[in-house]
Amino acid sequence: MTNDSTALQESLPLRVENPGQQRVNDGPLSGAALDALAEALAAEATIVGIGESTRFSRETFGIRDQLFRRLVRQHGFRALAVQDSADVAADLDGYVRGGAGSAEAALAGAWRPWRTVETAEALDWIREFNRDHPDDPVRVFGVKPAQARSDDYDAVLDHVRATAPELLADVASHLDPIRTAHAIDEHVQRARGTHPGRPFVAHARDALALIRALPGIGDGDEVVTRMRLIESFHAGSVAGRGSFTSDTEREADALSDTQLRTGLRMVYWDGIAHTAATGTTMGMAPESGPQLTAGTRLRERHGARYVSVAIGFHHGDLGVVTVPEPGADLLDARLGGTDVPARWLDLRHDDVRRQWDGPAKLRVISGVYDPAQDASQYVAVASLADAFDVVVHVRRATPVRWLA
Repeated sequence: MTNDSTALQESLPLRVENPGQQRVNDGPLSGAALDALAEALAAEATIVGIGESTRFSRETFGIRDQLFRRLVRQHGFRALAVQDSADVAADLDGYVRGGAGSAEAALAGAWRPWRTVETAEALDWIREFNRDHPDDPVRVFGVKPAQARSDDYDAVLDHVRATAPELLADVASHLDPIRTAHAIDEHVQRARGTHPGRPFVAHARDALALIRALPGIGDGDEVVTRMRLIESFHAGSVAGRGSFTSDTEREADALSDTQLRTGLRMVYWDGIAHTAATGTTMGMAPESGPQLTAGTRLRERHGARYVSVAIGFHHGDLGVVTVPEPGADLLDARLGGTDVPARWLDLRHDDVRRQWDGPAKLRVISGVYDPAQDASQYVAVASLADAFDVVVHVRRATPVRWLA
């Protein structure tokens, strides 16, 4: 896309409420409202974390993308950090800096939620911006270290085929089922009832043992290195860890180190359970209590220069599932209680904070969402204003468009 005349703005007429203060906006998120919101975010920020309550909504992604574009174009932000691995981010960075191929090809190895038409359009916009600003480009970075990819499985199988064909069937029996996690996460397969049964990390460890036992193989050999990446990928997954929490220390380190090394002002895209500037409690595991977030560490290290944004929605058909109106105990019910297309709150202002602050539950719609368990599909924070500087909310969500 080459400009901001997106479906998002076409569906939200040009009108702004409270143009003088811009502390609370009740009404359509017009171009002028998005300009004002981006300006409010950029005032002090070095890193702006923009989290979504779901990765399946065209509207929530569209708001995040539009804010990013304004932060780049109007406020000098020049880095985008995404919830993916360093090697995937290198592919995306290569593309936006003028590399060969298409956005769709660059996204081929990305985490499944990024493989959408909307993400491809965002990359195309960055590429065009960089073409017009060759001496001041936008860079793309990942928050995770390099991880296993499809060609690692192929390389391991090719090695076994060439050196120990009698073991090929055994190794393939471990690798074939687990490589499906790169298309649909293992924990999502379990939730949907499509998981083959045995933990994927157990298959990966058995395959690694078979590879290590091959004649003439040492720990430094490439096939062992690739197999270790595969094992590490499955051990570090949600299913492998048995927890929805991620390696927040490492992710926060990656973000901070990249920002300090490059000196670039950065936008960080992730889910609200990661971008929140305080600990979050998952409704599916309340007994675990508040969990550390990358945003918490970023707030500790950067203070007010880390700005945390939450984008949520009230209800809608997300394609993969229809999400009903939220329960009365969720912030989304209060924010969406009036029939306006969208609203946003700047909780850094005392008057807004007094009205809206306190313990809060925000709905989260992930790949394991079950409408029958809607009451537990939330993330809780002890203080809304401590966790999020700005909250953006749309009333109705529609689905993203998946790449083939």
